[in-house]
Amino acid sequence: MSSDEEDNAHGHMIVWPLERLGRVMRAREHEGGLNPAQWEALRFLARANRFSDSPSALTRYLGATKGTISQTLMALERKGYIAKAARAGGRKSLRLSLTEKGREALSRDPWADIARSIDALGGKTRRRLHRGLDEVLDAELKRADLASFGVCTTCRFFREKGSTGQTPGPHFCMLFEDGLTEQDSVLICIAHAAAH
Repeated sequence: MSSDEEDNAHGHMIVWPLERLGRVMRAREHEGGLNPAQWEALRFLARANRFSDSPSALTRYLGATKGTISQTLMALERKGYIAKAARAGGRKSLRLSLTEKGREALSRDPWADIARSIDALGGKTRRRLHRGLDEVLDAELKRADLASFGVCTTCRFFREKGSTGQTPGPHFCMLFEDGLTEQDSVLICIAHAAAH
């Protein structure tokens, strides 16, 4: 793209390919016996930390109704993609997890092809795309007053190497007062609050 073309890359010229890409991907998400809502639920559960692997967190993340999420989860459980279990500690909520079949399905996720296409871009282009899309998403989440669901390492409650030794670690969540493993620290959380 020439510098003149870059200067003329107004918002509406960028929105069109995003809209078209979204439409193409929605059509592809009807492949393999799943629908778009079911794919979104599987992706969420693959990324959610232990504080966020619940039906209520999924409802909030997707901005859907409880009824829609309930139907989606029942279908995924019936098909063998997820498992439900009572949450430890006597809390009334359910804990959701992917089954082996669910994890295997994600290896065929239509969005994985998009990730590979993005990986094929140059490093500078990938970084700019990532930064730009993050900024647009952040603005839209704020406009709609929706939770960010960011990763722990970008949260104001995250303390690197802050575990007390009495909790799993090496990191620590000041909000939940619990340790975080390296794997925990790169998962998304319902309580994420951006560290400014």
